[in-house]
Amino acid sequence: MNLFKAVFSVSALTLVSRITGLVREQIGAAYFGTSAVMDAFQIAFRIPNLLRRLFAEGAFSQAFVPLLAATRATEGDAATRDLVDAVATVLAWALLGTCVAGVVIAPALVWLLASGFDAATEDAAVRMTRWMFPYIGCMSLVALSAGVLNTWKRFAVPAATPVLLNLSVIAAALLGVPLLREHGVEPVYALAVGTMIGGVLQLAVQVPALRAIGMLPRLGGLAALRAAWRHPGVRQILAKMGPALIGVSVAQISLMINSQIASHLAVGAVSTLVYADRLMELPTALLGVALGVVLTPQLSAARAAGDAEAYSGLLDWGLRLVVLLALPCALALLVFGQPMVAVLFHRGAFDPSAVAATTWAVAGYGAGVLGLVGLKVVAGAYYAQQDTRTPMRVAIGALVLTQVLNALFIGGLGWGVGALALSIGVAANVNMLALLFGLLRRGSYRPLSGWWPFLLRVLAALLPMGWWLHWAAGAVDWLALGAHEGRRAATLAAVLAAAAVAYFGTATVCGLRWRALLRKG
Repeated sequence: MNLFKAVFSVSALTLVSRITGLVREQIGAAYFGTSAVMDAFQIAFRIPNLLRRLFAEGAFSQAFVPLLAATRATEGDAATRDLVDAVATVLAWALLGTCVAGVVIAPALVWLLASGFDAATEDAAVRMTRWMFPYIGCMSLVALSAGVLNTWKRFAVPAATPVLLNLSVIAAALLGVPLLREHGVEPVYALAVGTMIGGVLQLAVQVPALRAIGMLPRLGGLAALRAAWRHPGVRQILAKMGPALIGVSVAQISLMINSQIASHLAVGAVSTLVYADRLMELPTALLGVALGVVLTPQLSAARAAGDAEAYSGLLDWGLRLVVLLALPCALALLVFGQPMVAVLFHRGAFDPSAVAATTWAVAGYGAGVLGLVGLKVVAGAYYAQQDTRTPMRVAIGALVLTQVLNALFIGGLGWGVGALALSIGVAANVNMLALLFGLLRRGSYRPLSGWWPFLLRVLAALLPMGWWLHWAAGAVDWLALGAHEGRRAATLAAVLAAAAVAYFGTATVCGLRWRALLRKG
Protein backbone atom coordinates (compact mmCIF):
# COMPACT_ATOMS: atom_id res chain seq x y z
CA MET A 1 0.00 0.00 0.00
CA ASN A 2 1.34 3.42 -0.97
CA LEU A 3 1.01 5.47 2.21
CA PHE A 4 0.95 8.81 0.45
CA LYS A 5 -1.94 7.68 -1.74
CA ALA A 6 -3.77 6.46 1.36
CA VAL A 7 -3.20 9.77 3.15
CA PHE A 8 -4.22 11.67 0.01
CA SER A 9 -7.45 9.68 -0.37
CA VAL A 10 -8.38 10.23 3.27
CA SER A 11 -7.49 13.94 2.96
CA ALA A 12 -9.56 14.30 -0.21
CA LEU A 13 -12.63 12.77 1.41
CA THR A 14 -12.02 14.78 4.56
CA LEU A 15 -11.82 17.90 2.40
CA VAL A 16 -15.31 17.18 1.08
CA SER A 17 -16.46 16.79 4.66
CA ARG A 18 -14.86 20.05 5.75
CA ILE A 19 -16.20 21.96 2.76
CA THR A 20 -19.73 20.80 3.50
CA GLY A 21 -19.04 21.61 7.15
CA LEU A 22 -18.08 25.15 6.19
CA VAL A 23 -21.27 25.45 4.14
CA ARG A 24 -23.16 24.29 7.24
CA GLU A 25 -21.46 26.98 9.32
CA GLN A 26 -22.03 29.61 6.62
CA ILE A 27 -25.75 28.95 6.69
CA GLY A 28 -25.83 29.05 10.48
CA ALA A 29 -23.80 32.28 10.51
CA ALA A 30 -26.08 33.91 7.94
CA TYR A 31 -29.22 32.96 9.88
CA PHE A 32 -28.01 33.56 13.44
CA GLY A 33 -24.59 35.29 13.35
CA THR A 34 -22.94 35.42 16.78
CA SER A 35 -26.25 35.76 18.64
CA ALA A 36 -27.30 34.34 22.00
CA VAL A 37 -29.37 31.56 20.40
CA MET A 38 -26.37 30.52 18.29
CA ASP A 39 -24.27 30.42 21.46
CA ALA A 40 -26.92 28.13 22.95
CA PHE A 41 -26.80 25.79 19.96
CA GLN A 42 -23.00 25.72 19.91
CA ILE A 43 -22.87 24.72 23.60
CA ALA A 44 -25.58 22.10 23.11
CA PHE A 45 -23.73 20.73 20.09
CA ARG A 46 -20.40 20.86 21.92
CA ILE A 47 -21.56 18.67 24.82
CA PRO A 48 -22.07 15.42 22.86
CA ASN A 49 -19.08 16.31 20.70
CA LEU A 50 -16.88 16.73 23.76
CA LEU A 51 -17.96 13.31 24.98
CA ARG A 52 -17.47 11.86 21.49
CA ARG A 53 -13.91 13.17 21.35
CA LEU A 54 -13.36 12.11 24.94
CA PHE A 55 -14.60 8.54 24.75
CA ALA A 56 -15.25 7.52 21.15
CA GLU A 57 -12.58 9.13 18.98
CA GLY A 58 -10.37 9.79 21.99
CA ALA A 59 -9.64 7.28 24.74
CA PHE A 60 -11.52 4.41 23.13
CA SER A 61 -9.89 4.69 19.70
CA GLN A 62 -6.44 5.18 21.17
CA ALA A 63 -6.79 1.99 23.19
CA PHE A 64 -8.79 -0.03 20.65
CA VAL A 65 -7.05 0.58 17.29
CA PRO A 66 -3.50 -0.46 18.32
CA LEU A 67 -4.81 -3.61 20.02
CA LEU A 68 -6.99 -4.40 17.02
CA ALA A 69 -4.07 -4.01 14.60
CA ALA A 70 -1.76 -6.05 16.80
CA THR A 71 -4.35 -8.81 17.24
CA ARG A 72 -4.92 -9.09 13.52
CA ALA A 73 -1.17 -9.09 12.81
CA THR A 74 -0.35 -11.78 15.39
CA GLU A 75 -3.53 -13.88 15.85
CA GLY A 76 -5.47 -13.58 12.59
CA ASP A 77 -8.97 -12.52 11.56
CA ALA A 78 -10.94 -15.03 13.66
CA ALA A 79 -9.49 -13.78 16.95
CA THR A 80 -9.95 -10.21 15.74
CA ARG A 81 -13.62 -10.90 15.04
CA ASP A 82 -14.12 -12.19 18.58
CA LEU A 83 -12.46 -9.05 19.93
CA VAL A 84 -14.69 -6.77 17.86
CA ASP A 85 -17.87 -8.60 18.96
CA ALA A 86 -16.92 -8.38 22.63
CA VAL A 87 -15.92 -4.73 22.48
CA ALA A 88 -19.02 -3.73 20.49
CA THR A 89 -21.33 -5.46 22.98
CA VAL A 90 -19.79 -3.75 26.01
CA LEU A 91 -19.70 -0.40 24.21
CA ALA A 92 -23.34 -0.57 23.11
CA TRP A 93 -24.61 -1.22 26.64
CA ALA A 94 -22.38 1.50 28.09
CA LEU A 95 -23.68 3.98 25.52
CA LEU A 96 -27.28 3.19 26.35
CA GLY A 97 -26.70 4.12 29.98
CA THR A 98 -24.67 7.19 29.03
CA CYS A 99 -27.36 8.58 26.74
CA VAL A 100 -30.10 8.15 29.35
CA ALA A 101 -27.93 9.82 32.00
CA GLY A 102 -27.00 12.66 29.64
CA VAL A 103 -30.63 13.55 28.95
CA VAL A 104 -31.35 13.64 32.69
CA ILE A 105 -28.36 15.78 33.73
CA ALA A 106 -28.39 18.13 30.72
CA PRO A 107 -28.88 21.28 32.89
CA ALA A 108 -25.73 20.49 34.88
CA LEU A 109 -23.74 19.85 31.70
CA VAL A 110 -24.78 23.19 30.21
CA TRP A 111 -23.85 24.99 33.42
CA LEU A 112 -20.41 23.36 33.40
CA LEU A 113 -19.68 24.73 29.94
CA ALA A 114 -21.46 28.10 30.03
CA SER A 115 -22.57 29.36 33.43
CA GLY A 116 -22.54 32.91 32.05
CA PHE A 117 -25.69 32.41 29.95
CA ASP A 118 -28.87 34.25 30.84
CA ALA A 119 -31.98 32.20 31.71
CA ALA A 120 -33.47 32.13 28.20
CA THR A 121 -30.19 31.13 26.54
CA GLU A 122 -29.55 28.47 29.17
CA ASP A 123 -33.05 27.01 28.71
CA ALA A 124 -32.56 26.78 24.94
CA ALA A 125 -29.16 25.13 25.40
CA VAL A 126 -30.57 22.54 27.83
CA ARG A 127 -33.43 21.69 25.50
CA MET A 128 -31.17 21.22 22.49
CA THR A 129 -28.68 19.21 24.55
CA ARG A 130 -31.42 16.75 25.42
CA TRP A 131 -32.45 16.45 21.79
CA MET A 132 -28.90 15.92 20.58
CA PHE A 133 -27.38 13.85 23.37
CA PRO A 134 -28.14 10.46 21.73
CA TYR A 135 -25.80 11.66 18.97
CA ILE A 136 -22.91 10.47 21.12
CA GLY A 137 -24.28 6.93 21.01
CA CYS A 138 -24.34 6.94 17.24
CA MET A 139 -20.88 8.48 16.92
CA SER A 140 -19.23 6.15 19.42
CA LEU A 141 -20.36 3.16 17.40
CA VAL A 142 -19.18 4.96 14.26
CA ALA A 143 -15.75 5.31 15.92
CA LEU A 144 -15.63 1.55 16.52
CA SER A 145 -16.54 0.95 12.90
CA ALA A 146 -13.87 3.40 11.73
CA GLY A 147 -11.22 1.59 13.79
CA VAL A 148 -12.12 -1.72 12.16
CA LEU A 149 -12.34 -0.35 8.62
CA ASN A 150 -9.08 1.59 8.90
CA THR A 151 -7.30 -1.52 10.20
CA TRP A 152 -8.57 -3.35 7.10
CA LYS A 153 -7.24 -0.37 5.05
CA ARG A 154 -10.75 0.62 4.03
CA PHE A 155 -10.37 4.35 4.59
CA ALA A 156 -13.10 5.76 2.32
CA VAL A 157 -16.24 5.20 4.40
CA PRO A 158 -14.84 6.54 7.72
CA ALA A 159 -13.41 9.61 5.97
CA ALA A 160 -16.60 10.36 4.02
CA THR A 161 -19.08 9.64 6.83
CA PRO A 162 -19.07 13.17 8.38
CA VAL A 163 -20.45 14.56 5.13
CA LEU A 164 -23.80 13.05 6.07
CA LEU A 165 -23.99 15.13 9.24
CA ASN A 166 -23.23 18.31 7.35
CA LEU A 167 -25.76 17.60 4.61
CA SER A 168 -28.39 16.74 7.20
CA VAL A 169 -27.89 19.99 9.13
CA ILE A 170 -27.80 22.00 5.89
CA ALA A 171 -31.10 20.49 4.76
CA ALA A 172 -32.64 21.00 8.19
CA ALA A 173 -31.55 24.65 8.21
CA LEU A 174 -32.74 25.46 4.72
CA LEU A 175 -36.09 23.70 5.16
CA GLY A 176 -36.68 23.93 8.88
CA VAL A 177 -35.59 27.47 9.81
CA PRO A 178 -38.15 29.23 7.54
CA LEU A 179 -40.85 26.75 8.58
CA LEU A 180 -40.26 27.24 12.31
CA ARG A 181 -40.15 31.00 11.91
CA GLU A 182 -43.46 30.88 10.09
CA HIS A 183 -45.01 29.03 13.04
CA GLY A 184 -43.47 31.23 15.70
CA VAL A 185 -41.02 28.59 17.01
CA GLU A 186 -37.37 29.39 17.74
CA PRO A 187 -35.76 28.47 14.38
CA VAL A 188 -32.37 27.41 15.80
CA TYR A 189 -34.01 24.16 16.93
CA ALA A 190 -33.94 23.04 13.29
CA LEU A 191 -30.17 22.70 13.56
CA ALA A 192 -30.54 20.37 16.56
CA VAL A 193 -32.98 18.13 14.68
CA GLY A 194 -30.64 17.99 11.69
CA THR A 195 -27.74 17.00 13.94
CA MET A 196 -29.59 14.02 15.37
CA ILE A 197 -30.74 12.84 11.94
CA GLY A 198 -27.15 13.15 10.71
CA GLY A 199 -25.90 10.94 13.55
CA VAL A 200 -28.34 8.18 12.65
CA LEU A 201 -27.36 8.37 8.97
CA GLN A 202 -23.64 8.16 9.80
CA LEU A 203 -24.21 5.01 11.81
CA ALA A 204 -26.40 3.44 9.14
CA VAL A 205 -23.75 3.65 6.38
CA GLN A 206 -21.29 1.65 8.50
CA VAL A 207 -23.41 -1.51 8.28
CA PRO A 208 -22.81 -2.42 4.61
CA ALA A 209 -19.12 -1.45 4.85
CA LEU A 210 -18.54 -3.73 7.85
CA ARG A 211 -20.60 -6.53 6.33
CA ALA A 212 -18.48 -6.37 3.17
CA ILE A 213 -15.33 -7.34 5.13
CA GLY A 214 -17.16 -9.81 7.36
CA MET A 215 -16.72 -7.71 10.48
CA LEU A 216 -20.24 -6.51 11.29
CA PRO A 217 -20.36 -6.80 15.11
CA ARG A 218 -22.76 -9.25 16.71
CA LEU A 219 -24.34 -7.41 19.62
CA GLY A 220 -25.78 -9.48 22.44
CA GLY A 221 -28.05 -9.15 25.47
CA LEU A 222 -27.15 -9.24 29.13
CA ALA A 223 -25.81 -12.81 28.97
CA ALA A 224 -23.55 -11.87 26.06
CA LEU A 225 -22.53 -8.74 27.96
CA ARG A 226 -21.26 -10.82 30.87
CA ALA A 227 -19.24 -13.01 28.52
CA ALA A 228 -17.91 -9.99 26.61
CA TRP A 229 -16.85 -8.35 29.87
CA ARG A 230 -14.59 -11.33 30.59
CA HIS A 231 -12.85 -11.12 27.19
CA PRO A 232 -9.14 -10.35 27.80
CA GLY A 233 -9.12 -7.78 25.00
CA VAL A 234 -11.94 -5.82 26.63
CA ARG A 235 -10.06 -5.79 29.93
CA GLN A 236 -6.91 -4.66 28.16
CA ILE A 237 -8.73 -1.85 26.38
CA LEU A 238 -10.30 -0.68 29.63
CA ALA A 239 -6.89 -0.70 31.33
CA LYS A 240 -5.40 1.37 28.51
CA MET A 241 -8.41 3.69 28.37
CA GLY A 242 -7.79 4.99 31.91
CA PRO A 243 -4.60 6.94 31.12
CA ALA A 244 -5.82 7.69 27.59
CA LEU A 245 -9.05 9.10 28.99
CA ILE A 246 -7.14 11.40 31.28
CA GLY A 247 -4.88 12.48 28.42
CA VAL A 248 -7.76 13.20 26.06
CA SER A 249 -9.77 14.77 28.88
CA VAL A 250 -7.10 17.40 29.30
CA ALA A 251 -7.68 18.79 25.80
CA GLN A 252 -11.43 18.68 26.27
CA ILE A 253 -11.19 20.29 29.70
CA SER A 254 -9.27 23.12 28.03
CA LEU A 255 -12.16 23.55 25.60
CA MET A 256 -14.68 23.43 28.46
CA ILE A 257 -12.76 26.09 30.38
CA ASN A 258 -12.49 28.23 27.25
CA SER A 259 -16.24 27.91 26.64
CA GLN A 260 -16.88 28.86 30.25
CA ILE A 261 -14.61 31.92 30.00
CA ALA A 262 -16.11 32.91 26.63
CA SER A 263 -19.66 32.74 28.02
CA HIS A 264 -18.66 35.46 30.51
CA LEU A 265 -16.78 37.69 28.04
CA ALA A 266 -19.54 38.79 25.68
CA VAL A 267 -22.63 37.63 23.82
CA GLY A 268 -21.43 35.76 20.75
CA ALA A 269 -17.99 34.91 22.13
CA VAL A 270 -18.76 31.18 22.18
CA SER A 271 -19.87 31.27 18.54
CA THR A 272 -16.80 33.32 17.58
CA LEU A 273 -14.53 30.56 18.85
CA VAL A 274 -16.54 27.92 17.02
CA TYR A 275 -16.37 29.75 13.68
CA ALA A 276 -12.61 30.21 14.09
CA ASP A 277 -12.29 26.56 15.03
CA ARG A 278 -13.90 25.58 11.73
CA LEU A 279 -11.13 27.28 9.78
CA MET A 280 -8.47 25.75 12.02
CA GLU A 281 -10.01 22.31 11.49
CA LEU A 282 -9.29 22.43 7.76
CA PRO A 283 -5.53 21.78 8.11
CA THR A 284 -5.81 19.75 11.32
CA ALA A 285 -8.37 17.41 9.77
CA LEU A 286 -6.95 17.27 6.26
CA LEU A 287 -3.42 16.62 7.51
CA GLY A 288 -3.43 15.54 11.14
CA VAL A 289 -6.46 13.28 11.10
CA ALA A 290 -5.52 11.74 7.75
CA LEU A 291 -1.97 11.01 8.90
CA GLY A 292 -3.17 9.64 12.21
CA VAL A 293 -5.76 7.40 10.56
CA VAL A 294 -3.26 5.94 8.11
CA LEU A 295 -0.14 5.80 10.29
CA THR A 296 -1.44 4.49 13.63
CA PRO A 297 -2.43 1.01 12.35
CA GLN A 298 0.84 0.79 10.37
CA LEU A 299 2.93 1.87 13.37
CA SER A 300 1.05 -0.61 15.56
CA ALA A 301 1.69 -3.44 13.13
CA ALA A 302 5.40 -2.55 12.85
CA ARG A 303 5.69 -2.42 16.61
CA ALA A 304 3.90 -5.76 17.02
CA ALA A 305 6.28 -7.31 14.48
CA GLY A 306 9.30 -5.90 16.30
CA ASP A 307 10.42 -3.93 13.24
CA ALA A 308 11.98 -0.86 14.89
CA GLU A 309 13.43 0.43 11.61
CA ALA A 310 10.06 0.42 9.85
CA TYR A 311 8.44 2.04 12.89
CA SER A 312 10.98 4.89 12.96
CA GLY A 313 10.85 5.29 9.18
CA LEU A 314 7.07 5.66 9.20
CA LEU A 315 7.30 8.26 11.93
CA ASP A 316 10.02 10.19 10.08
CA TRP A 317 7.95 10.25 6.91
CA GLY A 318 4.86 11.45 8.77
CA LEU A 319 6.75 14.25 10.51
CA ARG A 320 8.19 15.52 7.23
CA LEU A 321 4.71 15.73 5.77
CA VAL A 322 3.56 17.60 8.87
CA VAL A 323 6.29 20.21 8.47
CA LEU A 324 5.86 20.48 4.69
CA LEU A 325 2.08 20.93 4.75
CA ALA A 326 1.20 22.35 8.18
CA LEU A 327 3.58 25.33 8.12
CA PRO A 328 2.04 27.00 5.04
CA CYS A 329 -1.43 26.44 6.50
CA ALA A 330 -0.33 28.07 9.75
CA LEU A 331 1.11 31.02 7.86
CA ALA A 332 -2.12 31.47 5.88
CA LEU A 333 -4.23 31.54 9.07
CA LEU A 334 -1.85 34.03 10.67
CA VAL A 335 -1.61 36.60 7.86
CA PHE A 336 -4.66 35.91 5.67
CA GLY A 337 -7.38 35.13 8.19
CA GLN A 338 -9.57 38.19 7.59
CA PRO A 339 -10.16 37.52 3.86
CA MET A 340 -11.01 33.88 4.56
CA VAL A 341 -13.40 34.75 7.39
CA ALA A 342 -15.03 37.46 5.27
CA VAL A 343 -15.60 35.18 2.29
CA LEU A 344 -16.89 32.31 4.38
CA PHE A 345 -19.12 34.08 6.90
CA HIS A 346 -19.60 37.80 6.18
CA ARG A 347 -23.26 37.93 5.19
CA GLY A 348 -26.65 38.21 6.85
CA ALA A 349 -26.34 38.45 10.64
CA PHE A 350 -22.54 38.02 10.54
CA ASP A 351 -21.44 41.68 10.56
CA PRO A 352 -17.97 43.33 10.33
CA SER A 353 -17.47 43.22 14.11
CA ALA A 354 -18.02 39.45 14.02
CA VAL A 355 -15.47 39.22 11.18
CA ALA A 356 -12.90 41.14 13.23
CA ALA A 357 -13.39 39.01 16.37
CA THR A 358 -13.27 35.75 14.44
CA THR A 359 -10.16 36.84 12.51
CA TRP A 360 -8.29 37.40 15.78
CA ALA A 361 -9.29 33.94 17.00
CA VAL A 362 -8.25 32.38 13.67
CA ALA A 363 -4.78 33.90 14.05
CA GLY A 364 -4.57 32.46 17.56
CA TYR A 365 -5.31 28.99 16.27
CA GLY A 366 -2.91 29.53 13.40
CA ALA A 367 -0.05 29.89 15.87
CA GLY A 368 -0.70 26.31 16.97
CA VAL A 369 -1.42 24.51 13.70
CA LEU A 370 1.99 22.80 13.59
CA GLY A 371 1.46 21.41 17.09
CA LEU A 372 -2.17 20.46 16.54
CA VAL A 373 -1.32 18.54 13.36
CA GLY A 374 1.93 17.07 14.67
CA LEU A 375 0.19 15.76 17.79
CA LYS A 376 -1.81 13.34 15.65
CA VAL A 377 1.44 11.75 14.50
CA VAL A 378 3.60 11.78 17.64
CA ALA A 379 0.77 10.82 20.01
CA GLY A 380 -0.16 8.01 17.61
CA ALA A 381 3.42 6.76 17.87
CA TYR A 382 2.97 6.32 21.63
CA TYR A 383 -0.43 4.67 21.24
CA ALA A 384 1.10 2.25 18.72
CA GLN A 385 3.41 1.19 21.57
CA GLN A 386 0.26 0.88 23.72
CA ASP A 387 1.72 3.61 25.92
CA THR A 388 -1.13 5.90 26.94
CA ARG A 389 0.47 7.17 30.15
CA THR A 390 3.15 9.39 28.61
CA PRO A 391 0.73 11.40 26.42
CA MET A 392 -1.50 11.71 29.49
CA ARG A 393 1.23 13.25 31.63
CA VAL A 394 2.33 15.64 28.91
CA ALA A 395 -1.27 16.64 28.20
CA ILE A 396 -1.80 17.55 31.87
CA GLY A 397 1.18 19.88 31.64
CA ALA A 398 -0.32 21.41 28.49
CA LEU A 399 -3.60 22.03 30.33
CA VAL A 400 -1.82 23.88 33.10
CA LEU A 401 0.12 25.93 30.54
CA THR A 402 -3.10 26.78 28.66
CA GLN A 403 -4.71 28.22 31.77
CA VAL A 404 -1.58 30.14 32.76
CA LEU A 405 -1.59 31.69 29.28
CA ASN A 406 -5.32 32.46 29.55
CA ALA A 407 -4.68 34.30 32.80
CA LEU A 408 -1.81 36.23 31.19
CA PHE A 409 -3.44 37.03 27.86
CA ILE A 410 -6.97 37.80 29.10
CA GLY A 411 -6.63 38.72 32.75
CA GLY A 412 -3.28 40.48 32.41
CA LEU A 413 -3.21 41.89 28.88
CA GLY A 414 -6.97 42.06 28.20
CA TRP A 415 -6.70 40.57 24.74
CA GLY A 416 -10.25 39.18 24.64
CA VAL A 417 -11.78 36.09 23.09
CA GLY A 418 -9.06 35.51 20.48
CA ALA A 419 -6.54 34.94 23.27
CA LEU A 420 -8.40 31.73 24.20
CA ALA A 421 -7.48 30.30 20.80
CA LEU A 422 -3.90 31.55 21.11
CA SER A 423 -3.48 29.81 24.48
CA ILE A 424 -4.62 26.49 22.99
CA GLY A 425 -2.30 26.96 20.00
CA VAL A 426 0.81 27.70 22.03
CA ALA A 427 0.13 24.82 24.44
CA ALA A 428 -0.39 22.43 21.51
CA ASN A 429 3.07 23.29 20.15
CA VAL A 430 4.64 22.62 23.54
CA ASN A 431 2.69 19.36 23.88
CA MET A 432 3.82 18.10 20.47
CA LEU A 433 7.47 19.01 21.03
CA ALA A 434 7.54 17.36 24.45
CA LEU A 435 6.19 14.10 23.01
CA LEU A 436 8.64 14.27 20.09
CA PHE A 437 11.62 14.73 22.41
CA GLY A 438 10.35 11.79 24.44
CA LEU A 439 10.42 9.54 21.38
CA LEU A 440 13.94 10.71 20.62
CA ARG A 441 15.13 10.06 24.18
CA ARG A 442 13.77 6.52 24.31
CA GLY A 443 15.28 5.74 20.89
CA SER A 444 11.93 4.91 19.29
CA TYR A 445 12.48 7.60 16.69
CA ARG A 446 15.78 7.96 14.88
CA PRO A 447 15.56 10.83 12.35
CA LEU A 448 16.77 9.97 8.89
CA SER A 449 19.41 12.12 7.23
CA GLY A 450 18.59 15.32 5.38
CA TRP A 451 16.38 17.10 7.92
CA TRP A 452 18.29 20.40 7.98
CA PRO A 453 18.32 20.89 4.18
CA PHE A 454 14.65 19.89 4.15
CA LEU A 455 13.77 22.52 6.78
CA LEU A 456 15.73 25.22 5.00
CA ARG A 457 13.90 24.49 1.72
CA VAL A 458 10.53 24.69 3.47
CA LEU A 459 11.41 27.98 5.16
CA ALA A 460 12.67 29.43 1.89
CA ALA A 461 9.39 28.46 0.20
CA LEU A 462 7.37 30.16 2.95
CA LEU A 463 8.91 33.59 2.26
CA PRO A 464 7.31 34.41 -1.13
CA MET A 465 4.05 32.80 -0.06
CA GLY A 466 3.88 34.86 3.15
CA TRP A 467 4.73 38.11 1.36
CA TRP A 468 2.04 37.48 -1.26
CA LEU A 469 -0.69 36.68 1.26
CA HIS A 470 0.20 39.67 3.44
CA TRP A 471 0.04 41.98 0.43
CA ALA A 472 -3.25 40.51 -0.83
CA ALA A 473 -4.88 40.79 2.61
CA GLY A 474 -4.33 44.56 2.63
CA ALA A 475 -4.65 45.34 -1.07
CA VAL A 476 -8.30 44.23 -1.34
CA ASP A 477 -11.23 45.55 0.73
CA TRP A 478 -12.65 42.13 1.46
CA LEU A 479 -15.65 43.43 3.40
CA ALA A 480 -16.74 45.90 0.73
CA LEU A 481 -16.29 43.22 -1.93
CA GLY A 482 -19.10 41.35 -0.19
CA ALA A 483 -21.49 43.29 -2.42
CA HIS A 484 -20.24 40.99 -5.19
CA GLU A 485 -20.13 37.53 -3.60
CA GLY A 486 -19.01 35.69 -6.70
CA ARG A 487 -16.16 38.12 -7.40
CA ARG A 488 -15.03 37.98 -3.76
CA ALA A 489 -14.96 34.17 -3.72
CA ALA A 490 -13.14 34.05 -7.07
CA THR A 491 -10.57 36.57 -5.83
CA LEU A 492 -9.94 34.52 -2.71
CA ALA A 493 -9.53 31.33 -4.74
CA ALA A 494 -7.09 33.06 -7.12
CA VAL A 495 -4.99 34.46 -4.24
CA LEU A 496 -4.79 31.10 -2.48
CA ALA A 497 -3.98 29.28 -5.72
CA ALA A 498 -1.15 31.73 -6.42
CA ALA A 499 0.11 31.26 -2.86
CA ALA A 500 0.18 27.48 -3.36
CA VAL A 501 2.09 27.87 -6.62
CA ALA A 502 4.57 30.20 -4.94
CA TYR A 503 5.13 27.78 -2.07
CA PHE A 504 5.40 24.51 -3.93
CA GLY A 505 7.19 26.08 -6.87
CA THR A 506 9.86 27.63 -4.65
CA ALA A 507 10.25 24.37 -2.73
CA THR A 508 10.82 22.53 -6.01
CA VAL A 509 13.33 25.10 -7.26
CA CYS A 510 15.17 24.81 -3.94
CA GLY A 511 15.57 21.08 -4.56
CA LEU A 512 12.84 19.43 -2.46
CA ARG A 513 12.77 15.70 -3.23
CA TRP A 514 9.11 15.02 -3.93
CA ARG A 515 9.66 11.49 -5.16
CA ALA A 516 10.87 10.25 -1.78
CA LEU A 517 7.77 11.65 -0.10
CA LEU A 518 5.28 10.42 -2.68
CA ARG A 519 6.61 6.86 -2.95
CA LYS A 520 6.49 5.94 0.72
CA GLY A 521 4.70 2.64 1.12
